[in-house]
Amino acid sequence: EVQLQASGGGSVQAGGSLRLSCAASGFTFDDYAIGWFRLVPGKEREGISCISSNGNTVYADSVKGRFTISSDSAKNTVYLQMNSLKPEDTAVYYCAADWTPGSGKVVPINMVPYMDYWGTGTQVTVSS
Repeated sequence: EVQLQASGGGSVQAGGSLRLSCAASGFTFDDYAIGWFRLVPGKEREGISCISSNGNTVYADSVKGRFTISSDSAKNTVYLQMNSLKPEDTAVYYCAADWTPGSGKVVPINMVPYMDYWGTGTQVTVSS
């Protein structure tokens, strides 16, 4: 059973940093692209970033230069380092996964919220 659990959220002031973690289990980690998206009540889900099985990355324009995605296959974990946080980054953040064996392809940012698997989210609140 594919399981994804996001953690590491919290409350910070604008300009601060957080590192989110996505613990993955139940599948062969290196056969999947892993992404992050966020959800604000009343708004569309927004794709944030994605990392492919061979380390290719893609970012939404809204976070480019501030957020960094990385993965540790030994720990089956993907991270999202978030720096220079802004109040508009406030949301529940989710990680998601798509099976992409051997392709090394990232999922397009606008499709990250619709990846095949996603799990529990973590709240990020940025105050001004």
